[in-house]
Amino acid sequence: MYDVLIVGGGPAGLTAALYALRAGKTAMIIEKSAFGGQITWSPKVENFPTIESISGTELADRLMEQVMNQGAEMELDEVTEIELDGSVKRVKTEFGGEFEAKTVIIATGAKPRMLGVEREEELVGAGVCFCAVCDGAFYKGRPVAVNGGGNSALQDAMLLSDTCSRVYLIHRRDSFRGEAKLVEALKAKNNVEFVLDSHITALHGDGELTGITVTDKDGNERDIAVDGLFVAVGHAPDNGIFAHLFDLDEGGYAASDESCLTKTPGVFVAGDCRRKSVRQLTTAVADGSAAALAACSYIDSL
Repeated sequence: MYDVLIVGGGPAGLTAALYALRAGKTAMIIEKSAFGGQITWSPKVENFPTIESISGTELADRLMEQVMNQGAEMELDEVTEIELDGSVKRVKTEFGGEFEAKTVIIATGAKPRMLGVEREEELVGAGVCFCAVCDGAFYKGRPVAVNGGGNSALQDAMLLSDTCSRVYLIHRRDSFRGEAKLVEALKAKNNVEFVLDSHITALHGDGELTGITVTDKDGNERDIAVDGLFVAVGHAPDNGIFAHLFDLDEGGYAASDESCLTKTPGVFVAGDCRRKSVRQLTTAVADGSAAALAACSYIDSL
């Protein structure tokens, strides 16, 4: 039986394991896809304290090595069920694994919703981006596009307009869902162009994004040269199978605050899968440490 079993091997999950191990607990991490999570999509990370510049993959590799050196066990598998047997948490996986733990930390993250355009996944990290705060600085003085109609898209466009030569804000409807004040502020920017009643139908570039094709409601096509495309059409947490362990908000996120506690004793949440206003690498690792320390306190109280 493990002291702490962590579902998800992104920055939140890896940090949770590190803190649990440093506290003298045993820890297992189960990750269904790739250790490191979404940060591995970022070609450069330049907003993490003490590290001036590093690739997302290298940062994830360093964190994973640090956790493994502390004695973490790691399993590449998908959790399909968590059963409660008194104070014991029984975790089952797709490939027939079954593990028992005193505590479980859910750190499954939230994936950006994609547009579904051909070659989109191929160009992630090579022009296709999901975080203007993370990657916007790499496009200083260059043309970019933002796709979306909510506050996230409007805020991304506003941020990018301060440094990029031109920002094309593309939305499939003729009006935005986001705040009217943000829309008016963007209209006042001379380097922002609204491309409404339109959607992206093609991505161009050999290895790196060089442009997009936009099609309007009447079927008219327009090619736009851009070096970056920021997709801001929402995120999708993967919390469905854990709904019996914690409450979900209207977006499917775990209804927990910075304490990372849930309604189920011994079950905690960390990172982008929980309800929060800021989803950044720094907030993910903060959640991981908070959840791990809460789990250790729970174990010590048994």
